[in-house]
Amino acid sequence: MNMCLEEAMFAYDAEEVPVGAVIVSQDNKILARVHNLTRTINNPTAHAEVLAIEEASKISGNFRLNNCTLFVSKEPCIMCAGAIIESRIKRLVFGCFDSKRGAFGSVIDVNKLPFNHKIEVSGGVLGKQSEDILKIFFQQRRGTEVAITGPTRNRLYA
Repeated sequence: MNMCLEEAMFAYDAEEVPVGAVIVSQDNKILARVHNLTRTINNPTAHAEVLAIEEASKISGNFRLNNCTLFVSKEPCIMCAGAIIESRIKRLVFGCFDSKRGAFGSVIDVNKLPFNHKIEVSGGVLGKQSEDILKIFFQQRRGTEVAITGPTRNRLYA
């Protein structure tokens, strides 16, 4: 989890939402170590979890990440939860809970949906440290939304 926090700080320094992710194989080999890149590559799906799954799949040579553990500094959103399910990750360990978009217990729990794959979940691991990084990041940017997301932020129609 400490590696996730280091990755979150790399994201923070790059003015990305500070979330880091690491995927570890069954034999404790690090398959991926990444952070959010949504702004850097202008892609709303470039969350740390999705990028980690893509990288781990390339490294392992398999789109199924059976018996792998995903560590992430913040509870995954529903998009990332879908990627986690599709990749068949066995275990998820995350830092802070996400009361606005969390998909593993905070807002919804995808493990309670009738999917054919369930994930072992441990949340709150180094949660305070993860939450502190996110809070500082967003406090510093409060009031700068137009500069970050453009003038059409929060508009229903362009």
